Amino acid sequence: MDNKGGPTRLMRQYLELKEQYKDCILMFRLGDFYEMFFDDAITASRELEIVLTGRDCGLPERAPMCGVPHHSVDGYINKLIDRGYKVALCEQLTDPKQSSGLVERGVVRVITPGTVIEETMLNDKANNYIAAINFESDKKAGIAYADVSTGEFYVVDDISSDAIGSIYNYLAMLMPREIIVNESAVEALSSLRASYYTAAYPDTAFKQKRALQVLLKHFKVSSLFGFGIEKHDSLSVCAAGALLSYLEETQKNSLSHIVSLKRHIQNEFMILDASTRMNLELTRPLRYDGNKRSTLLSLFDRTKTAMGGRLIRSWLEQPLINRRRIERRLDCVEELFDKRIVCDDLSNVLSGIYDIGRLCSKIAYGSIMPKDCIALKLSVAKLPQIFGIIDTLQSESYVGLSTDFDMLDDIFELLHLSIDDNPPVSIKDGGFIKAGYNEEIDKYRSASVNAKDWINQLEAAERESTGIKNLKIKYNRVFGYYIEVTKSYQQLVPYNYIRKQTLANAERYTTQELKELEATILGADEKCIELEHRLFAEIREILYACIPRLQNVAGIIAELDAYQCFAQLAIAEDYCRPRINEEGIIDISDGRHPVVEHTDKKSFVPNSTYMDMNGNRLLIITGPNMAGKSTYMRQVALICLMAHIGSFIPASSANISIIDRIFTRVGASDNLSSGQSTFMIEMTEVANILNNATNRSLLILDEIGRGTSTFDGLSIAWAVLEHISLKSCAKALFATHYHELTGLEGSLDGVKNYRVAIKEFGDNIIFLHRIVPGKAEKSFGVQVAKLAGLPKCVIERSQRILHELEESDISQKHRNVSMTSEFSQPNKESEIVEKLRGINVNELTPLEAMLTLSELITMARSEV
Repeated sequence: MDNKGGPTRLMRQYLELKEQYKDCILMFRLGDFYEMFFDDAITASRELEIVLTGRDCGLPERAPMCGVPHHSVDGYINKLIDRGYKVALCEQLTDPKQSSGLVERGVVRVITPGTVIEETMLNDKANNYIAAINFESDKKAGIAYADVSTGEFYVVDDISSDAIGSIYNYLAMLMPREIIVNESAVEALSSLRASYYTAAYPDTAFKQKRALQVLLKHFKVSSLFGFGIEKHDSLSVCAAGALLSYLEETQKNSLSHIVSLKRHIQNEFMILDASTRMNLELTRPLRYDGNKRSTLLSLFDRTKTAMGGRLIRSWLEQPLINRRRIERRLDCVEELFDKRIVCDDLSNVLSGIYDIGRLCSKIAYGSIMPKDCIALKLSVAKLPQIFGIIDTLQSESYVGLSTDFDMLDDIFELLHLSIDDNPPVSIKDGGFIKAGYNEEIDKYRSASVNAKDWINQLEAAERESTGIKNLKIKYNRVFGYYIEVTKSYQQLVPYNYIRKQTLANAERYTTQELKELEATILGADEKCIELEHRLFAEIREILYACIPRLQNVAGIIAELDAYQCFAQLAIAEDYCRPRINEEGIIDISDGRHPVVEHTDKKSFVPNSTYMDMNGNRLLIITGPNMAGKSTYMRQVALICLMAHIGSFIPASSANISIIDRIFTRVGASDNLSSGQSTFMIEMTEVANILNNATNRSLLILDEIGRGTSTFDGLSIAWAVLEHISLKSCAKALFATHYHELTGLEGSLDGVKNYRVAIKEFGDNIIFLHRIVPGKAEKSFGVQVAKLAGLPKCVIERSQRILHELEESDISQKHRNVSMTSEFSQPNKESEIVEKLRGINVNELTPLEAMLTLSELITMARSEV
């Protein structure tokens, strides 16, 4: 305790560190535990469900305290991160055994959701992105993003219009675990906090001069031209500099695995907004029920490596719109599709490869362990087989990969010779350097194991050379090893013996040989461990210098894995190669919904689709609910998207035009947290579509206008169709129950009517799920309600009401009909309704109409 009654030295050390990391939970290393104190302890105890205790710290009250074991800290950190906390990890920087006073401690890393590199906290087949947003105005913003677990680092071309909308589109693609924004934009981007872990970062870090300086210093270059970045003062470059500053500040290492800055060029990729990604269920199910089998990713991901899995997800999230790049991917898939034995061989070899990409981050952080080295060695051992396979392939991309292929022979040899094949999990107790790699280590280990034998052998040799029959070699803690000779044999003691101690009946000696043996034996384990650590540090340094080579190989393996994945999918699901055109034609023969078909192959009904830039741009689709309209429309969108990522598609044949954007307006839901109704959300999404669609876009519109009154909804749907036809000239699939819209065929350019075929049997219907030309005559809503299991009395009553409405022709004459419930008592119509039914408006004079209306008003008032 301090002489003045203040906090202890240990607690002062803690408080000084905590002052620097006020926004973090500080995990303070004490021996084999990470301890937390005061408010951090209270919070951690609650969130982690661990016991809260106290510690005397020299203050008037005991400090609240809780702790977790160092060997299982990752799980606890993961829980805190998932609950939105930042964790500052404080380690002991000096060896307690060698410290005369207080052990030196310091924060070695700040762990946030976007800076996690631990395997236990990551999805191995998904990137863990952190993004930086440099927001200047509604029309100007810049974005950069990185994955510190793999070393990927991207800068996005500056946004020059609809900044908020574009930011949300990018974030929907990236799904970052963490976002930092310039401090001055926190209020403008406050809505991000509802969906993402978001933190403000000083505006000074986003300033052009400082940001550029950080980037140039890190990459050790004089300009960014070598990365294809010409505008050094762009908002996105400033965002990249700020992001790198943040990573250096929190990770406290050189981040040497971030070796390049790649430019994300938006006009090379199809734009998909958040609504479209959700409605098409690309990577996340629309309704999460505990499994993800309903997503396109779950169907696609037949990759054998974590690297390939992440690449497949990235391709799904970012479809190409460059025809040549799409064709190159298709060529690679087709070659493996045709050479199925080669495809199977490649799949088998890849299945034994570990996550080299994320091992690189461990190397950069200095946290790679011997077991990781063995995983790396086993992966590198397969490279000659992989090269042998791709060297036989002829597609342009394969030739390029073969040319850039690095066998990493030197790395394999290093790890094979140096690291034991079955190393311990921890390096603390040694035992991971392979026998034969270092002569001194072998000697130490031999000393530890064979010490007794060596002493016995030396004792026997000394007896024989001196003739002293009772000579013994003994040991104690004070004198160590010594030779003991009784007084009766003292005359036989040779001159090279050095006296250590005289006893009443004996003398104790040592020799040079015994000294050397003693030095070898005593502390052999400790010296061995120390030397193993030193050698492993050298191995880490060698691997550190090889990070760019390892990342290059990781990229090649990921790409090969993606191609074999697409080929295996095409073989298993009977897909075909699409043709790609730039003439605006979508021609799909016998198309199938990839996910629905996969779960129900026997009963799924294929459908064809033809759209072009002339008379087949707007397909109005009518038919009953549950008949398959939504499935069909999503199917067309997914087939087009699959073609754009370079995949074969579920159809007998297809010719797909390059599409710049896919929009979807499907389904209905309230957003209570933002105060938006179903109809408001619908109209907002429709506005986004109409404002951004081009003649190269594909629109999926399902029942526009259903969230309001019939006539309002019909009017809006009609106007939307006209706008698409006359303004954006986009291709659209438009499902509706407003049968009046089918009259637009022939009068509105590009409109064609299609319906879902059904069979009627009296009051019953069978869905044929076949899309055919023409319009549906009615919606069959009552029949669908019957199939859904509504009570018989409700079905019968709805049929009578429907008959009344059809007879009154309300949609054209606007006449009133009885809506009196059959379930109310008494069960008879009122006089007012009877009188209304007897009126023929066309036969009334104006005066008669006024008198009749006055009479009805009087009757109505008397009813009340």
